[in-house]
Amino acid sequence: MKKMTHAFLWMAALMSVSTLAGQGNLQIPYQLHKLPNGLTVILHEDHTVPMIAVDVWYHVGSGYEKPGRTGFAHLFEHIMFEGSGNVQEGDFDNLLESVGGNNNGSTNTDRTNYYEILPSNGLDIALFLESDRLGYLLDAMSEGKVDGQRDVVKNERRQSYENRPYGLAYQTIVENLYPKDHPYHWPTIGYMDDLTAASRDDVAEFFKKFYVPNNAVLTIAGDIDPEQALERVKYWFSEIPAGNPVVKPVAPNFVLEAPKYLTMEDNVQLPRLYLVYPTPAYFTPGDAELDVIANILAGGTSARLFQKLVYETGMAQNVSAYQSSQALGSMFMITVTARPGHTLEEIMNVVDAEIARLQEEAPTARELQQVINQQESQFLSESQSLLGKAEALQEYYYYTGNPDWANEDLNRYKALSVNDIPAAARHYLKPTGRLVLSVVPKGQSGVLDVRR
Repeated sequence: MKKMTHAFLWMAALMSVSTLAGQGNLQIPYQLHKLPNGLTVILHEDHTVPMIAVDVWYHVGSGYEKPGRTGFAHLFEHIMFEGSGNVQEGDFDNLLESVGGNNNGSTNTDRTNYYEILPSNGLDIALFLESDRLGYLLDAMSEGKVDGQRDVVKNERRQSYENRPYGLAYQTIVENLYPKDHPYHWPTIGYMDDLTAASRDDVAEFFKKFYVPNNAVLTIAGDIDPEQALERVKYWFSEIPAGNPVVKPVAPNFVLEAPKYLTMEDNVQLPRLYLVYPTPAYFTPGDAELDVIANILAGGTSARLFQKLVYETGMAQNVSAYQSSQALGSMFMITVTARPGHTLEEIMNVVDAEIARLQEEAPTARELQQVINQQESQFLSESQSLLGKAEALQEYYYYTGNPDWANEDLNRYKALSVNDIPAAARHYLKPTGRLVLSVVPKGQSGVLDVRR
């Protein structure tokens, strides 16, 4: 009986994504509203279960920062949970947990998000908490709280970057792939020196600039009456004044005129190879093709590089490839960890041979269709959750201006022919325009790395 109930809920959740793939159309019904103070509100009604997801995106990520003041976007992801004008420290979690809710947040180069998942009768609690930290966070943001969360972020950086095997590879990649005047030239977590130097006034200035209603999008998905939900949003948020208009960062166009070869020694046992190529921005021409290429090369155990490097030759411990899609320019990354007794040079030769084969020979229709099926399946899977639908509406609105862009997104892949893939591989995956990073055990530079 339990399995039948679970299956019923699963099917009901899928049906709330109106007109599904079998009818050739993916859609998440929504209402879009804008308050006089500039707050954008997106509402999605779904009565499958008596739950809601409240999801707020602030259009500020690490790409909105400036040199010398990095890490602020991620720092606020922590500070926003430390109490506000009418919420004591610790009460944010306590209030949500008292009604069976939970919450979290995340930061990337383009945005910072905060969300709550809770029973639908707790909507006012979520709206009160979100409105209070938007309107009155600075009333409770003391020097001590900034110092405390600064220390938390610095410790997170030590654990995730400086003291983790291969942890500084990503920072090294973005510093050397993107030009110094590019908004993605630094890691989202920021630099230690910048975090240390930041004063309470510096942090408050960042908040006043970016944490304003006209730079925020509030999405509510779930068991709501849209008209009533909008009235509750107005009740809690209308008194917060708009801020100055936020100007999105711009990025210079760039290409790598020649390959870059870097070696980094680390406290690791196995060498690892990173091949990184600058690629088009999210949802722009070429982005979908590179998603397909990543899947064909390393999208699973049957993918070409996995078969060649892991199964056939035994050179690699693991291999991955992905198109890291972002608003101001993306990067395509292939990562391979070598097995003992193999150099990164010989591994790169195999990778280059597989890329060259894809550049000359179109994939099979089956390989392309498999990727299209995966994209469709992923969308439907994520749409099983209220948060998944809220995030989809947010993401499409941020990057395209249309919250219900799911069908157009899928059609990017459906419109591709097998001949589009070699053309994209030739255009973007050029050995003369890439970054090659070798991470090797200490003392192994020149032995296991790639040199040109």
